[in-house]
Amino acid sequence: MKKFSFLGWPILTGILAALLILQFLPNFNVQEVNKVEIRETFIPEQTHSIKRISYADAVDRASPAVVNIFTQTVVRENNNPLIADPFFRQFFNQERLPQQQERIQSSLGSGVIISRQGYVVTNNHVISGADTIIVSLQDGRESIATVIGSDPETDLAVLKINLTDLPSITLSTSDAHLRVGDVVLAIGNPFGVGQTVTMGIISAIGRNSIGLNTYENFIQTDAAINPGNSGGALIDPDGNLLGINTAIFSQSGGSHGIGFAIPASVARKVMQDLIEHGRVIRGWLGIEVQELTPILAESFDVTDRQGLIIAGIFRNGPAHQAGLQPGDILLALNGEPPSTARLTMNRIARIRPGEKARMEILRDGREMSLIATIGERPQIR
Repeated sequence: MKKFSFLGWPILTGILAALLILQFLPNFNVQEVNKVEIRETFIPEQTHSIKRISYADAVDRASPAVVNIFTQTVVRENNNPLIADPFFRQFFNQERLPQQQERIQSSLGSGVIISRQGYVVTNNHVISGADTIIVSLQDGRESIATVIGSDPETDLAVLKINLTDLPSITLSTSDAHLRVGDVVLAIGNPFGVGQTVTMGIISAIGRNSIGLNTYENFIQTDAAINPGNSGGALIDPDGNLLGINTAIFSQSGGSHGIGFAIPASVARKVMQDLIEHGRVIRGWLGIEVQELTPILAESFDVTDRQGLIIAGIFRNGPAHQAGLQPGDILLALNGEPPSTARLTMNRIARIRPGEKARMEILRDGREMSLIATIGERPQIR
């Protein structure tokens, strides 16, 4: 009896406690005691997309203005190699010579619509020598293009297409804000697979002495650029045009992460000159300059000076008329000391013809100042 009394009171107490819990907490579930508390917050779709890293808006803004360019060139060739040789050709009856066979050679590239009026900027090497140029837009429309002008010295060309409601790209206002490490996107038609977007960063700015063009001031990028990308757009994360993709450094023909683009400021200037004047107007002094190496500096006894040696002068050119002589050392141009030969020639090219240029020179150990009237650089054909 005592044993029952000892066990009975705890059991009875437990039953009474359970009845009280069920009375005052009817929704209580014993299984919820072991659940882990997880706090969830609903995130609207718009807020979620902002947090995701994406350049889709920039691509949507710029890609409609990036076009594919297809060129066709008629190539005439002889089947008999003896006929092509001038020595053997004289022994053939000229009236019975077989006709040259023709074949169509096709190539592809990219371009950028700069103006809603239909002006397209691309590389000169994309359209050089082409008999037919076809521009294909992202929306599927096509148009035969006419060449407004080309500039082999920067490897740029301007085309014109006659279509309505054309998209156009927004050009970056200045190259001065570009920094190594900035994110960039390349849009073009690599290998003819269709419009493609690749991403990278700016690897270097102001690249020159590459040996591609006469006037070089490239933006270097590691965004994948391949054959067919030439003439396409290099844009910033806002969709603005930074440059025209032009070349790659490659030993295999594929992308090795070293691509070069012509800055948008250069493309704008070339485009305006070709449209307005049919040619690119550049300043010209008529000089050839050479770097002042330590050995040359010692021979000229100017080891403590920075400058460029005047290696050659065009007869009756602006520099010749101003009194400049071969062997003079150019110490400053318009108050600024020269850095390299190529950059100095680029500076001269940016001076408008008719303007004055002040040259500080060193001749036979004596400093002199000469004033030259800038001329227009002769066109290269």
